[in-house]
Amino acid sequence: MTVPRAAIPLLLVLSLAACAQTFDASTLGVPATLATAAGQPAAGDRFRVSSKAVFALWGIARFRQPSLRKALAAQLGGGNGIADVRIRVRSRWTDVLITALTAGLIVPRTVTFEGVVTK
Repeated sequence: MTVPRAAIPLLLVLSLAACAQTFDASTLGVPATLATAAGQPAAGDRFRVSSKAVFALWGIARFRQPSLRKALAAQLGGGNGIADVRIRVRSRWTDVLITALTAGLIVPRTVTFEGVVTK
């Protein structure tokens, strides 16, 4: 089977553009650190928030992007910050099932934010 010359650029773009996510701490409006100094754990309230990212058309289009700012809006007021931030993106079995049933037209991912809200 040969691929027409016009389809090669399209296939290249599709292979490079699937399900990319960026997480930008500058939009939080509060100080954010990925880790604290060794031997000094961050003091504050721990949080763990999970939400869904939803992509369409095999990962080319983004329907829904999770937002840490929206999830922690009540806790981040008054000059608070966050420390020891961990972001984990994974596909749960339900995400894989939805992706398989829709043949990749809808691709959900579970995004979990963990960390400490500092004073």
